[in-house]
Amino acid sequence: MKRRQFVQSVGRVSGAAFLGAWSWTGSALAQERIESMSKEDWKEILEPARYDILFREKTERAGSSPLDRIYDPGTFICAACYQPLFSSEDKFDSGTGWPSFTQPISDDAIGTKTDYKLIWPRTEYHCSRCGGHQGHVFDDGPEPTGQRWCNNGLALNFIAAGEPLPELRP
Repeated sequence: MKRRQFVQSVGRVSGAAFLGAWSWTGSALAQERIESMSKEDWKEILEPARYDILFREKTERAGSSPLDRIYDPGTFICAACYQPLFSSEDKFDSGTGWPSFTQPISDDAIGTKTDYKLIWPRTEYHCSRCGGHQGHVFDDGPEPTGQRWCNNGLALNFIAAGEPLPELRP
């Protein structure tokens, strides 16, 4: 293959990958909420490291989150809008250095899109309420689902069982 043909075919694949990366799935509420607050609104509310992960889709360093080592009964909520996302009952030690779960607290809590940032497609997931980036889901987890919902710790807050959940941020 000539260099020019190669570059053209890479351009076509990259363009398709870019367009495919934005095929969001999630609840109608998620679409409405994402449009009602801008990234600048969240930037004013959140500390910079959380903002970078939640709204610039960055990834924290593996092993840096204390939430990776919390297995107490409770609920993991979105650090931006406080929507409950995961139950500690579904948390497991994946050995990756990030908090990992077998499933979200409900199907409505999460929206997904295809991510091509590492060339091959991955399923990226976000809080369905505010659109905050949480992590990626893989098919290498334990039973009962066989899935590993690999989450950035800074994208979550942990609320111990018996403690009241905070009110959702508007």
